[in-house]
Amino acid sequence: MNTHMRSALAAAPDDQIVFDLAGIERQYATLVRELPGIQVRFAMKACPVDEVLTALADRGAGFDAAGPNEIAQAIRTGVPIERIHYGNTIKSDRSIIDAYRLGVRDFATDSLEDVAAIAAHAPGARVFCRLATSGEGALWGLSRKFGCSGADAVRVLEAARVAGLTPAGLSVHVGSQQMTAEAWQEAIARIAQVVVTLDERGIFLDHVNLGGGLPAGGYLDKRGRPLDPPVDEMFAVIREGMRLLRKVSRTPLDFRMEPGRFLVADQGAIRAHVSRLTSRQQLNGERQYWLYLSCGKFNGLYEMDELQYRLVFPSHPAAAYVPAVVAGPTCDSDDAYAHEDNLVQVPEALASGDPVWILSSGAYATSYSTQGFNGFSPLPYSFINVVDGEHGEHGERHGELGELGESGERDDSNDREAPGLRGSVSGVCVSMAGRQ
Repeated sequence: MNTHMRSALAAAPDDQIVFDLAGIERQYATLVRELPGIQVRFAMKACPVDEVLTALADRGAGFDAAGPNEIAQAIRTGVPIERIHYGNTIKSDRSIIDAYRLGVRDFATDSLEDVAAIAAHAPGARVFCRLATSGEGALWGLSRKFGCSGADAVRVLEAARVAGLTPAGLSVHVGSQQMTAEAWQEAIARIAQVVVTLDERGIFLDHVNLGGGLPAGGYLDKRGRPLDPPVDEMFAVIREGMRLLRKVSRTPLDFRMEPGRFLVADQGAIRAHVSRLTSRQQLNGERQYWLYLSCGKFNGLYEMDELQYRLVFPSHPAAAYVPAVVAGPTCDSDDAYAHEDNLVQVPEALASGDPVWILSSGAYATSYSTQGFNGFSPLPYSFINVVDGEHGEHGERHGELGELGESGERDDSNDREAPGLRGSVSGVCVSMAGRQ
């Protein structure tokens, strides 16, 4: 956490999410530097915040949109429509019609049925077929709901050609928060086999989409140990894979990626507060501490099962600690962090109202918040921009559908020890359900 983020969290009078726009731009610069020639299509579901989207668009990014609502929001950034693709393989007829009317001409697919629908409602469109991956090595594998086999991908793209569509590319997703470089080796090898087969059948692609999965670096695992993804090795494997695919393809290939959390997770933090630290005797006779926060599963911390976030207690720089279960404020038993593997060490002197900073929470915090479950509102957000010193506060934001009415479908510097951070630091369990 840099000094600007620390200052913004300390100055925040109420609960909110703070995004570091300059930090997001630096992550983007790192990505395009490490993968020369890559075209970025930011996975909007990770952080559908207008200022974040605009900052990325201004840097040259495009967008991976999951439906007409996200497409409309992406268009409002001013990005050229050619940099927006409909990356969801699950689409109704009405959604295809709306996306086509908005100007989108690039569609993901993974089935013959979807190809037929695109041909009927988006004539002449370009399609790229998503290949299935094992998902091994990722915290969330995404191995069943999306993608098809290589043999099926050949059939799908042949059908697209017959239907008057342009079979333009292949895509993969190695799983969210992927922790191994081998995942990309396996995926690229599968892509290469399909590219060769398609070439033999006279289908010449113009791009390969290597999807999402690039990990954030600021998380802890369920036992409170720092996750240490081999990002440099991943970049090296992807660069070599791009060279291999260019070599096996008979025609030039462009390359795209759909990063989400890699760009935004470590560049966002939540300012929350303590509701209460309690001690209760359990049925087994043991006494257990519970720390209830103002922010939980339903208003910013949906990712609960596979991760711990680092917690900072700025008003307790030197404290005696107690092991506690950390939970949110609602009357729902699911609104609590996994604690079978590890309790969280928290200051024993915590009092109601004390501020709590939740680090590396820039991904999915806004998009997964409910509209007010149990009466607890979504968190507002603010942003800092250390380049020009701008700091703007914004209340709740909800993407406007405009002409679409109800036809659009909704889709569901990595710091380790926060150098110079004042206050006690701990971790809290968080989790995410399925990811695309």
